[in-house]
Amino acid sequence: MEKERTEVDELDRSIYDFRYEEKDFYRVREGLTEEIVLEISKEKNDPEWMRKKRLEALKIYNELKVPDWGPDISGLNIDDIVTYVRPNTAMKGSWDEVPEDIKNTFERLGIPQAERKSLAGVGAQYDSELVYHNVKDEVSELGVVYTDMESALTGEYEQMVRDHFMKLVPPTDHKFAALHGAVWSGGSFVYVPPGVRVDIPLQSYFRLNAAGAGQFEHTLIIVSEGAELHFIEGCSAPKYNVANLHAGCVELYVGKNAKLRYSTIENWSKNMYNLNTKRAICEEGGIIEWISGSFGSHVSYLYPSSILKGDDSHAEFTGITFAGSGQNLDTGAKMVHIGKRTSSFINTKSISKAGGISTYRSSVIITEGAVDSKASVSCASLMLDDISRSDTVPAMDIRTDRADVGHEAKIGRISDDAVFYLMSRGIPEEDAKAMIVSGFADPVSKELPLEYAVEMNNLIQLEMKGAIG
Repeated sequence: MEKERTEVDELDRSIYDFRYEEKDFYRVREGLTEEIVLEISKEKNDPEWMRKKRLEALKIYNELKVPDWGPDISGLNIDDIVTYVRPNTAMKGSWDEVPEDIKNTFERLGIPQAERKSLAGVGAQYDSELVYHNVKDEVSELGVVYTDMESALTGEYEQMVRDHFMKLVPPTDHKFAALHGAVWSGGSFVYVPPGVRVDIPLQSYFRLNAAGAGQFEHTLIIVSEGAELHFIEGCSAPKYNVANLHAGCVELYVGKNAKLRYSTIENWSKNMYNLNTKRAICEEGGIIEWISGSFGSHVSYLYPSSILKGDDSHAEFTGITFAGSGQNLDTGAKMVHIGKRTSSFINTKSISKAGGISTYRSSVIITEGAVDSKASVSCASLMLDDISRSDTVPAMDIRTDRADVGHEAKIGRISDDAVFYLMSRGIPEEDAKAMIVSGFADPVSKELPLEYAVEMNNLIQLEMKGAIG
């Protein structure tokens, strides 16, 4: 049990309570073998089709190679990663029933206070399992389904899960999608019936608390014709001196004239390899909006993708990343235009400090049949010193001359004049720079609910002070 006793840094010690004793959890062995996959499948009470799907994904994983582009992930050895850790508690519907040590962790992260203030429902995952899930009665009465993936898989929504699970992100997509397909655990299932508008957000929060472990949650959201939903995802982990892995998967289905906003604030620790895959598909007139704030993690590969299948469908991506010392964050977005008169807009901001590396990588594809479509890409980078790095790697594949496509990229540094102006008003230099960076990030924060905008700005302040480990 040596890994579980690994010490965290002082910031994490002050923010997050955690403990690990033999009785507190069940975990499979490190590594990835057929025996381990079958053990996870048994723990999850998988139906036979899911067990087969896991084994097929494992076969694909063993055949595929690690991507030969992007940040170096040679420090990640899957043989050292524990792929399943189950807390010693069943999922609870009442917060009072959650074990005290787990409850303390989430309460310090603002769960369930946020639920009582502004959320229609909350799911909280601790390592590989949801430990708490609740949804307001008035939302359930509308026919909205919000539950954990395991309950959906083994209950009345099994066929719906089977029809959609890893169809948008097949295991053949890349090596870590295949890994996810083999060992996935936890996550959220949401179904919004036709015409139903959920006026307040749903949220899932994922906490990876075990040293040397991976988290592989699967989120599946189906928003039916004419419906509307805002879903918020939060992620965090304490810092250890061994590698942790996050290889979750998000699949979003947006029906005809439906709208889905998917907001994410990721505050992983800087020993985390964040290799997440997110993808949405929009039918005719459908709208998908991505809001993304990416902090922490040692390495990130994160490129939410939107497939604009239906005519007149629309996608937007608004994101910010902050790369500090020892971080290499490779992020961006992908838009695939298939339907006529489709439109997309990408607006990203990246900040690099203390030698951090930010890379913006995007892809815009307009197919031959996507006539009269529009796409706009805008990326801006801010470097706070002369040892950091920022790169822009856009790609555009336009197959029709009946399209309007634009791209803009800017890289700059904090203005000395702006810092001087603020300091002349009595603001210390460090606070002045933090204010400028917060203003730079404003396009993202203003798109978030108030509580989450405050959280993001707090993370920026901590990053500016070098306080996040």
